[in-house]
Amino acid sequence: MPTTAGMPESQRGSRAPAITGRMKGTAMIKDILVNLPVGKAGDAAAPFAVSVAARLKANLTGVAFLYEPLLPPMIDLYALPADLMEAQRSENERTAKAAVASFAEASRLAGIAGETRMIDASVADAPGRLAQIALRFDLCVVAQPRPDEPALARLFVEAALFETGKPVLVVPYIQTAGLQLDRVMVCWDGSRSAARAVGDALPFIAAAKATEIVMVAGEPAKSDELSGADIAHHLARHGAKVEVRRIASAGIEIAATILSTAADGSTDLLVMGGYGHSRMREFLLGGVTRGILSSMTVPTLMSH
Repeated sequence: MPTTAGMPESQRGSRAPAITGRMKGTAMIKDILVNLPVGKAGDAAAPFAVSVAARLKANLTGVAFLYEPLLPPMIDLYALPADLMEAQRSENERTAKAAVASFAEASRLAGIAGETRMIDASVADAPGRLAQIALRFDLCVVAQPRPDEPALARLFVEAALFETGKPVLVVPYIQTAGLQLDRVMVCWDGSRSAARAVGDALPFIAAAKATEIVMVAGEPAKSDELSGADIAHHLARHGAKVEVRRIASAGIEIAATILSTAADGSTDLLVMGGYGHSRMREFLLGGVTRGILSSMTVPTLMSH
């Protein structure tokens, strides 16, 4: 991953004086949903969601999908043995129950209120079902797509981001630590999605020791109404200690610039707008969003 270490200050970015305000009322996150990927050892989304719920004193619900057996495309031409279907169904049930049991135990040990659900669904229907459930929650936590199996996890991220109107917290598959809020980094471009993400992230920003508003110089602004200083003053009124910084992409892709800056600053949580558009009812992620999801090393709260 590219890094800004060793760059001249003109390329590394400029900082404005910190803006600090007193703690005021913020939006509340009290009801959290987490998707429990099944059949994956060491999944990071569930334990991270537990740490978030514990920090925010929120209720946490875990959902595991009991997938229907996958049928071969030529099922009408070739008979599928009944025992093979039953074996796959039993294995799917075993992995779903294991995910639910592990999550329930982690929640119990953390002392948080919550519940678990195991839902029958096909692989194709599961992302939409998760989005329907997430409509009544304040926050949905999902895992970053793994390089070896990105398709289903990506569909979960897209459905949660674009079909719910709620913020989505994407947890890197390499994540091992729970939620830390020493430093939050907000990616600001003046867009509607960025503004929505800032509002949704207020409980995290207000609790953070420091928040950095970062603007990428190589990225055209989406709006001229709210500058970085304006949004910094807004956050200060919610009790955040805020710094504003403009960084140059220096020919590097914007997503790589953002992630490099986050790594250099030991960022604990990234906040950004999630971009995309639909084509024939299928969602397509924007370039920056797609780049962050593919290479992310920091838990990232996205809003659309």
